[in-house]
Amino acid sequence: MKVSHRLVIITAIFVTCLITANVIAVKIVSLGPILLPAAVFVFPVSYIFGDVLTEVYGYRWARRVIWLGFICNLIFVFFAWIGQILPSASFWEGQQAYERILGYAPRLLVASFFGYLVGEFANSFVLARMKILTRGRWLWSRTIGSTVVGQGMDTSIFITLAFFGTPSFLPIIIVYHWLSKTAIEALATPLTYAIVNYLKEKEAVDTYDYETNFNPFSVSD
Repeated sequence: MKVSHRLVIITAIFVTCLITANVIAVKIVSLGPILLPAAVFVFPVSYIFGDVLTEVYGYRWARRVIWLGFICNLIFVFFAWIGQILPSASFWEGQQAYERILGYAPRLLVASFFGYLVGEFANSFVLARMKILTRGRWLWSRTIGSTVVGQGMDTSIFITLAFFGTPSFLPIIIVYHWLSKTAIEALATPLTYAIVNYLKEKEAVDTYDYETNFNPFSVSD
């Protein structure tokens, strides 16, 4: 399939949301009695555009974009680390703040990367399979159903790997994160419908993954 400018835009938004989420996740916000990272409002956006990629262009393109997002995030983290270890100017007083925001601990990085890959691929796989089972009907069931699975795996993997064995680890936080992300995705269903319908009309494409190789590590197709 010829790469269109619309696919490039969707890819750029997806990757931007991913990197943004990883930066602002260090801030914890309080919504009444519920404590959540600020990124809880960004991650669902990346899942929405992940759904759009799979629904319109198919699992093959979604797989490429998921790996592209992973590589771009890795590049960002690498250069953020380079910026951290470079000697500071004598008048600059922001080193401690820089390290606090961008000085990722190895454990958090592993948790974030692993949770992202498992969650995104699970989300894309479930949506693609449900599209075949539903014969392209009930888009809402696919977007919400895939998010329940993908966000559930992403959230549980990240929080468990990042905080297990520390005072910060509370299983209920996994539930809070999972439900809040899924709720945002559900509320955004009209937006998802609008984007999907627009792209299908303009691109004249509506991919069904009947014979797709769902191996996330496949590079041959």
